[in-house]
Amino acid sequence: MTERATGVVERARVDQVQFISLQLTDIFGAVKNVTIPVERLPAALEGGVNFDGSSIEGLARIAESDMALRPDPGTYCVLPWTTAQERTARLICDVYDMAGQPFAGDPRYILKRTLAQARQMGYAFDTGAELEFFLFRMNGEARISPVPQDVGSYFDFSPRDLASQVRNGIALACKAMGIEVEAAHHEVAPGQHEIDFHYSDALASADAVMTLRYTIKAVAQSEGVYATFMPKPLFGVNGSGMHTHQSLTTLDGRNAFYDAADPYHLSHLAYNYVAGQMAHARAMAAVVAPTVNSYKRLVPGYEAPSYICWGQVNRSALIRIPGCLPGLGQSSARCELRCPDASANPYLAFAVMLATGLDGIRRDLLPPPPVEENVYEFDAGQLRSHEIASLPGTLDEALQEMEQDEVIAQALGEHTFRRYLEAKRREWDEYRIQVTPWELDRYLTTL
Repeated sequence: MTERATGVVERARVDQVQFISLQLTDIFGAVKNVTIPVERLPAALEGGVNFDGSSIEGLARIAESDMALRPDPGTYCVLPWTTAQERTARLICDVYDMAGQPFAGDPRYILKRTLAQARQMGYAFDTGAELEFFLFRMNGEARISPVPQDVGSYFDFSPRDLASQVRNGIALACKAMGIEVEAAHHEVAPGQHEIDFHYSDALASADAVMTLRYTIKAVAQSEGVYATFMPKPLFGVNGSGMHTHQSLTTLDGRNAFYDAADPYHLSHLAYNYVAGQMAHARAMAAVVAPTVNSYKRLVPGYEAPSYICWGQVNRSALIRIPGCLPGLGQSSARCELRCPDASANPYLAFAVMLATGLDGIRRDLLPPPPVEENVYEFDAGQLRSHEIASLPGTLDEALQEMEQDEVIAQALGEHTFRRYLEAKRREWDEYRIQVTPWELDRYLTTL
């Protein structure tokens, strides 16, 4: 057993842990779990734990179902909401096949593989995600209804507000789990909130997104409310996104996106990166905005992008260039992709973000001029003159774009690319043939 693994066993002993939750994700980002008694931890760290991969969406076919979970010792943390009698620690796992090789369909491995490609080009990839979510009342009903827990708006504060309690509880739980929360606040819509955590390397950041999602749900449930990352649960108000800040650093730690002489403080390489993401934006949408409901959010008028452009102060743009923060200088040079939402698998989302940006670097692409006006107010002629295309309007349209995109296909790998498309097409078809309440209200008595 390695020194790191031995250290985890000792930490579990000191923490008086009784159980170990071995976690992985399916291709959609749902957390899957195998729980073992703490006595099995040394063996799990030494040789892994076998499981049936065919039971996990998108992992393996029945004929190749035997897989092994290998815990990453660096992801150890105690789940703070578990009781002393059932104290449980979490370890995120990588998936291996029976030949001892990383499994090509493991989302975490897909991100690792893309990060390795960036490293070969001389760069490390850092990200910081802003998770937005809604808190809804439970009402003691079997089926949750989208009734906001409060009627607040952006940055609103009430000293006796339950939502503030929930956000503080989330911050404390995250701190106990080693996640550094930088800000927590009320968002624009009633019942909508945002948690921002520390900017870090993309793998650690993706692990943190997964951890934060179920931590938010666990803390909310303990306070008698329900947390959802559904992108657009309420008509007529802003939806929830996962704006993702990104930058590349050289292997000696220099921010490769920074150029003091540029008006936006962006380097030529940063412009290449932005242009690559813009070139692949319509196809990338299928991964970073992966549900039918995602496209109810990506419409004009609700601070979510629907047009493919970039700018600095323009929050209707797909990619925003935040100003460099005072005191941080070049280290804060970055770009913010605004179309992702938290229904995405963060490992796959970050992998395709990086792959498309690297493609822009390899091809020396440059973006069109920035747009600082409100794009929602542009007519068709203005959109054409500014070379502004639209994001897909539906999941079906995004999947059609994704199927033709070789860069995204290579980033995901043949296994995941095909299974993802198949599963999402089933999801679209299931939605497409539904008879919705809107249709009944509109047509049942008028036709």
